[in-house]
Amino acid sequence: MRRFFLLVSAILLISCGEETLPKPKGYLSLEYPNKTYKKLNLNKPYTFQITEITKSKNLPKNWMKVEYPALKASVDITYRPIEGNLRELLIESERLVFEHAIKADQITAPVEYANPNKKVYGSLYQILGNAASQVQFHATDSSKHFLKGSLFFYTKPNYDSILPAVEYIKNDMIHMMETLEWKE
Repeated sequence: MRRFFLLVSAILLISCGEETLPKPKGYLSLEYPNKTYKKLNLNKPYTFQITEITKSKNLPKNWMKVEYPALKASVDITYRPIEGNLRELLIESERLVFEHAIKADQITAPVEYANPNKKVYGSLYQILGNAASQVQFHATDSSKHFLKGSLFFYTKPNYDSILPAVEYIKNDMIHMMETLEWKE
C-alpha cells in the first residue's frame, strides 16, 4: 500500500509541473485560384464568360448549369423567351428570390445593372443566411430574352462556412451579367 501511495504522489507531483493552456482558435484557410475567363461555347440564344475552373452543362430549353466542382456548387441558368410576358417573368423572378425569406436572415436590396449598348438590363439579389440559394440574378433585353441565374451548393447551407465561396461565385455571377450578349 505504501508503494502505491508513493507512486500516486510521484505522478501527481510530476504532472503538475506545467500550466495547461487552451488550444488557439483554428481559422479556415481557403485559397481560390486567380480567375481566367473564357467565353461560353454552347448553342444558346445568349453567351457570357465563365471562369476556367468551371464546367458548363447543357440542359434542354436553353437552360444550363455552370458547375464549380471544387466548391461543390453550381449556378443554374434558366432562359425564357419573352412573348408578351415580361411583367410575369419579372414577378416570377422576384417571387423565387423571396421564397427564401423563411430561412434567410436578410435579402439585400437588388443591385441594378444596365448596359444599353448590349441591351442587357437586370438585377442581382444576395440572400444572407441559411437559405438554399445565396445569390440570384435576372437579365433581359426587355423584348425577346429573359435569363435567370441562381447559386446553389450541394450541401446543407451553413452560411458562415460557405460565405467565402459565396463571395467568390457572386463576383463570377456579376461578370456573367457584365459579359452577357444576346444572339439574334
